[in-house]
Amino acid sequence: MKLADNKATLSFSNGSPSVELPVYHGNIGPDVIDIRKLYGQTGMFTYDPGFLSTASCQSAITYIDGDKGELLYRGYPIEQLATKCDYLDTCYLLLKGELPSAGQRADFHKLVLDHTMVNEQMQFFLRGFRRDAHPMAVLTGLVGAMSAFYHDSTDINNPEHRDVAAIRLIAKMPTLVAMAYKYGKGEPYMYPQNNLSYAGNFLRMMFGTPCEEYKVNPVIERAMDRIFILHADHEQNASTSTVRLCGSSGTNPFAAISAGVACLWGPAHGGANEACLNMLEDIQRQGGVSKVGEFMEKVKDKNSGVKLMGFGHRVYKNYDPRAKLMQETCNEVLAELGLENDPLFKLAKELEKIALEDDYFVQRKLYPNVDFYSGIVQRAIGIPVNLFTGIFALARTVGWIAQLNEMISDPEYKIGRPRQLFTGSPRRDVA
Repeated sequence: MKLADNKATLSFSNGSPSVELPVYHGNIGPDVIDIRKLYGQTGMFTYDPGFLSTASCQSAITYIDGDKGELLYRGYPIEQLATKCDYLDTCYLLLKGELPSAGQRADFHKLVLDHTMVNEQMQFFLRGFRRDAHPMAVLTGLVGAMSAFYHDSTDINNPEHRDVAAIRLIAKMPTLVAMAYKYGKGEPYMYPQNNLSYAGNFLRMMFGTPCEEYKVNPVIERAMDRIFILHADHEQNASTSTVRLCGSSGTNPFAAISAGVACLWGPAHGGANEACLNMLEDIQRQGGVSKVGEFMEKVKDKNSGVKLMGFGHRVYKNYDPRAKLMQETCNEVLAELGLENDPLFKLAKELEKIALEDDYFVQRKLYPNVDFYSGIVQRAIGIPVNLFTGIFALARTVGWIAQLNEMISDPEYKIGRPRQLFTGSPRRDVA
């Protein structure tokens, strides 16, 4: 952090002495006012529900400018990474801080792809779940259970353990997600095949069977890889903050990542694309494209209780840069699979058209977000709606690990302990 020349002065109207607070510059983005000594100086806390104006940490990993619609991984625009790199290149960047050289790239790809198998006992662990269990319930358990199978890399304060755990998590998450999917279908698990790409291997484990050879479609493979890149990290969101908070206690990396999976499950976070597809299916049942106008009018009516899922974003006040890339991928996948005229996809296109042209949505900057398009792409590929969030967790794992490692390496880090504004009963005695 760079200390600014100026300071912030906090004054009080009740005559209490004013307090000077240090100001720090980031490399880009808003400055921060350092309030760490506020309680000691004034006896007061700040109050900021949802952390809308609070920086909980300093980080060098991901930067978002919501007004510009800009997303940078380690300084590189997401548009360039999604078109010039693959997911494992992006993983290396997030973990190491720089894009790999040719030699580093080959070594890292081999390292990850050589560790895609999971302990054979994991399949017996799976059998404890009902076949109709939500995949995120299964994944939360499986990821947490990794600490029991890989207990030689659970010391979060040991850099070597963190490195080993990072590779294991990135390599094995596709296998675990595919296993959760196959278990729900009652199909045999497909062992990973390390001569395939990261995305290609995942598709084979998802959709291949022992009955015949599975051939990876390069268009679908590229689309899957792009979904992974676009979801790899997103600054201090709810699940990332959960991983950091959980990890701040010194718990093992697998437990911290499992906490992130659980947080991601929520419909306001990782479950947003699932909620978006459910919304489209509801409109389709009510009459499809002919009912879009009526539905959008209900969205405008605040008293109707109808919400437009997959549009707008808490951070982006401009077009989500990930959405533009996902829109291109969406069109490529639909064309490749001959689904341009699928009723649900035609419905989605009509919804998109209205949202981009109607003044109500344009003025409120309710642009389609990445969840809108990624849900459509995943449905077209054949991924069931209830697995969408599992795909998100797979992609986000590297971001969680990078953030966790950064926090543990920060000499200023402490166990997370938010404060509160207490509004309950004051002290009283039992009669």
